[in-house]
Amino acid sequence: MSNPVQPLWQPTQAAIAATQMDQFRCQINELHRQSLPDYHALYQWSVDHREQFWSHLWEFGEVIASARGNKILGKDSMPGAEWFPEAQLNFAENLLRFRDDKPALVERLENGSRRTLSYQQLYEQVERLAAALADAGVGEGDRVAGFMPNIIDTVVAMLAVSSLGAIWTSCSPDFGINGVLDRFGQVEPKILFACEGYFYNGKVIDSLPRLAQIVEQIDSIQQLVVVPVARSSEQTAVDIAGLDRAILLNDFVEKAPVRSLTFAQTAFNHPLYIMYSSGTTGVPKCIVHGVGGTLLQHIKEHRLHTDISRDDTLFYFTTCGWMMWNWLVSGLACGATLVLYDGSPFYPAAQCLWDMADEEGISVFGTSAKYLAALEKAGCKPRESHRLERLRAVLSTGSPLAHEGFRYVYRDIKSDVCLSSISGGTDIISCFALGNPTLPVYPGELQCRGLGMAVQVWSDDGKPVLEEKGELVCATSFPCMPIGFWNDADGSKYHDAYFDSWPGVWAHGDYAEITEHGGVIIYGRSDAVLNPGGVRIGTAEIYRQVEKVEEVLDSICIGQDWRDDVRVVLFVVLREGLTLDDELIQKIRTTIRANTTPRHVPAKVIQVADIPRTISGKIVELAVRNVVHGKPVKNQEALANPEALKLFENLPTLSEG
Repeated sequence: MSNPVQPLWQPTQAAIAATQMDQFRCQINELHRQSLPDYHALYQWSVDHREQFWSHLWEFGEVIASARGNKILGKDSMPGAEWFPEAQLNFAENLLRFRDDKPALVERLENGSRRTLSYQQLYEQVERLAAALADAGVGEGDRVAGFMPNIIDTVVAMLAVSSLGAIWTSCSPDFGINGVLDRFGQVEPKILFACEGYFYNGKVIDSLPRLAQIVEQIDSIQQLVVVPVARSSEQTAVDIAGLDRAILLNDFVEKAPVRSLTFAQTAFNHPLYIMYSSGTTGVPKCIVHGVGGTLLQHIKEHRLHTDISRDDTLFYFTTCGWMMWNWLVSGLACGATLVLYDGSPFYPAAQCLWDMADEEGISVFGTSAKYLAALEKAGCKPRESHRLERLRAVLSTGSPLAHEGFRYVYRDIKSDVCLSSISGGTDIISCFALGNPTLPVYPGELQCRGLGMAVQVWSDDGKPVLEEKGELVCATSFPCMPIGFWNDADGSKYHDAYFDSWPGVWAHGDYAEITEHGGVIIYGRSDAVLNPGGVRIGTAEIYRQVEKVEEVLDSICIGQDWRDDVRVVLFVVLREGLTLDDELIQKIRTTIRANTTPRHVPAKVIQVADIPRTISGKIVELAVRNVVHGKPVKNQEALANPEALKLFENLPTLSEG
């Protein structure tokens, strides 16, 4: 018999009792005459009694609303569920509930500059910008876009827009012109906020030429508000004379009449954000998220699943083109201090974010699995070089965090942290599986399913399974489902995206397993699952083994159609100066075989110089598979490095046996 897997970390009873999650459990026991002993019991209760759960979460989260109403759930269907159908509230009002001198936002740029805003100053800046937007004719339902870095001005703009009941949408300034047009062109914004430039990897990148093209090609833009970022006050002022419909941010604010900040009260399902799918299989889908569902879900994930309070300093390494930016900003509702970083996470050195963690006293550090893997490969050991006194939680998302990534964090970053691998997506602007400060951490596992979310793993015949691989689904409706897709009048695109497999059940597109601990393992995207000899293999199972090979920096795995079957092909990026030879191929294959099955072992291992990724850092297995099979890849603007796809064209080794 094999030894049971030991946890890498577990909280003490005293630590558990001090969490907001445990306080919430005790309140449920008292109010609903339950005797739920632990999280697993609380989770089951929250799924079995969804209306009572979400109703109590509203109270616990101290949601500010002019009306809540008595009805929790009207129509109960997927899609189309009507949560809190009588409620009237405003998103920005909930994020601006604190108005004191505590720091709300700390902005750190790659070039070393630092700015801060207190909660009171944040309120005042939002008030001034909301007045300017109202003066420009922005009102309920209008779209306002941000082509912005992760800076204070972006947060202020989003809050000002949502205070008016308008809709915010954003992407980061590293998007190419077609990527911007594919997104903003569909939703027709009235105002565009854009930086004139930004910093990355020691360089200043000028955005002005792209801004001219964007304004020229999106007729709906009535005003381009240009935000100076890359030019300091000592340098030449930003010259926007040649830009059509352009005005500098300060001029835009100063010319507007003074107006007290008011918060438009809107329905629970009033549009708040338009998010975009990665768009590697076609034009990006425009996913519309509502005010109430986003707010409630983020309060739950911050306060209960991450235990964030006013004492915390929360950081997530993200751009404004990734949903983790929206998730991070909601931390204002908890009264935490948010750290906004913009630039390369490895400039000027691998440890730069950990220097910042010490300097800012970061208590919750969020990043991607890719960053942690790169940090380990770079030999970085923050535990030996940094104090990290306040650090109590590390969050990881974007792709599955391998067992080795878990062990790296505890060995080389800090032994006493709650490491939470979390997973959900742009589709729900939140998570299905999360961390939990009351539960142990097991290597390779997401600690738990999120409260109120009926997350299950289904076999191909639509039956729930435990400790078996299958499709990750959500079996009942939940408040943060999208309202719908933009320009999808009959809802057919929305239906096809999530409800095509099983009517009335959300199929998320992840290949997963629920473990004996009640945790979740994500094996990769369902559409990228390999199928050699009819056996389904999640790509994450192979990546986990490849990460152990010291010579390999990065990899991507696909299934190649071959002789009426599918064979596994692994592409690897090696450390500088190394060349793939028979000995290294054998080492890679042996490592994979030793810890998986013979079916996992790649038929071909091929060296490449780079691996294509989306701008949010996800590898694009389907795009590489299409290139290998001679099929076109649509919308390459979704990629951070589209030129890397050419490396996979017409490879002679792929036509060999």
